[in-house]
Amino acid sequence: MKITVIGATGMAGSAIVAEALKRGHSVTALARSEEKLAKLPANPNLTTRTQDAFQLTTADLTASDVVVDAFATAPAQAYLHVDLATHLVSQLRETTTPRLAFILGAGSLLTGDDQHLFVHDLEQAPEAASFISVPQNQLKELTFLRDVDNVNWFGVSPAANFHPGEATAAKLGTDELLANDQGESGTSAGTMAVAILDEIENPQHHQTRFTVADN
Repeated sequence: MKITVIGATGMAGSAIVAEALKRGHSVTALARSEEKLAKLPANPNLTTRTQDAFQLTTADLTASDVVVDAFATAPAQAYLHVDLATHLVSQLRETTTPRLAFILGAGSLLTGDDQHLFVHDLEQAPEAASFISVPQNQLKELTFLRDVDNVNWFGVSPAANFHPGEATAAKLGTDELLANDQGESGTSAGTMAVAILDEIENPQHHQTRFTVADN
């Protein structure tokens, strides 16, 4: 397939690029930094492009089979998660190709006996002011996507601790925060990449979000 990855030099994006190339797909890696793009491993199936994702047109997007939004930004501009999702969707109304894949936060998952949003736990952290706008805006992003019924999209949320690392055995869920048998709630970038490529190759989720965690 032809797969475009937005935010291809970040933790999640670079893992997705690597996994897609390992599986033989044709990948276009987009990022804002030419210097960072140059650090991606050379591969005959890889094309890199310095690109402002907000300038992507319908023609740009429909040149691929799948577009993965692995965009990341500083907490002060966390609203851009919502803005980019709305831009991508607006370019692809009434289409079925490409399929849009969104990496969403863990804050929109449910947890506890009362099934509350995990973002409310994060808001209680002593250092919350330094990061909380990101999970809050990723929740807004999912809320927006859940009303989109004429674009081919899916979303994936990691567990509580989204961290660098190779893929491990994984467990999948729908809307509840997952943990392993030791009570650890984490997802490596490699595990996320495998889950996304598995979904791309064998679609199981349409216009919905699922979650993946290291087992």
